[in-house]
Amino acid sequence: MPKNFWQKIKKPILALAPMAGITDSAFRQICIRHGADVIYSEMASVSALFFKPAKTLELVRFTKKERPYVVQLFGNIPEHFAVATKIITQEIKPDGIDINFGCPAKKVFKHGSGCALMPKIELAREIILAVCNNTKLPVSIKIRAGIKGKDALQCVSTATEFIEKTKDLPYSAVMVHGRTYEGGFSSIVDWEIISEIKKIIPEKIVLGNGGITTAEEALKILQEHSNIDGLGIARGAWGKPYIFDQIKNDCKNYDFKKIKKIMLRHAELIFADKKSLGLLEIRKHLVWYIKGFPGAAELRQKLVRAESIAEIKEILS
Repeated sequence: MPKNFWQKIKKPILALAPMAGITDSAFRQICIRHGADVIYSEMASVSALFFKPAKTLELVRFTKKERPYVVQLFGNIPEHFAVATKIITQEIKPDGIDINFGCPAKKVFKHGSGCALMPKIELAREIILAVCNNTKLPVSIKIRAGIKGKDALQCVSTATEFIEKTKDLPYSAVMVHGRTYEGGFSSIVDWEIISEIKKIIPEKIVLGNGGITTAEEALKILQEHSNIDGLGIARGAWGKPYIFDQIKNDCKNYDFKKIKKIMLRHAELIFADKKSLGLLEIRKHLVWYIKGFPGAAELRQKLVRAESIAEIKEILS
């Protein structure tokens, strides 16, 4: 396997996991500034890139400050993956390309994409090869712990089975969400299956993902499952993009004074990128930042009505 950025990052690797509607350029910049080693784009549709790429290319564009940056693709047609991979490689020039085999969203699942592909091994293999054969960038995949059928007679696909049947393909890394499709985002995370996957593919990078909300939890997982190469943080970074720094620096304290500076910088970045739309999108982030602090309810009411950076700055001061 050729050298690539995955092999150059100091372990444990801490990645900002892909999240639709969340991991835009502003949020990625804030996370990488506060310790993230790798950052992922929002999910990009390969069919959209195949037919009308302009809007999706706008979605996945990035700045030089965001490297190493991975664009995540989703869909279910190998030909579309092949064309989309060429377009992303040539037009966006990220550091890597990721294939989504793990999204449990109903809309994506009903389309036959995301983790609906896990039981369809031959199609999944075609998709992985379509991507690997059309780029020199390192390719990674994101999967779930498994997916069950509607009844006991239907097939059950587990992450270990999926990896066993695809491990010969030239992808460089895998991020495993330790919940099944049926488990959504609230069931217990199976960290044992993630450790088991690393044993199956010791030469590839394996990141664990799911349910990590604090630096303390992350450090405990890394200690108990020391064979995995790192973690993918998703919802745990909502309002806490500094969680990566806390994991690296023994739960470093961030008081409200520090957090207010991060909030304002985040608002400035998203406004610079998206103008008035950015001011609407930053509101959910601002609410997450202040959660749990004294006076949060009153502050929330003011922040969700803010219509300018100056007004946000005034409220926070």
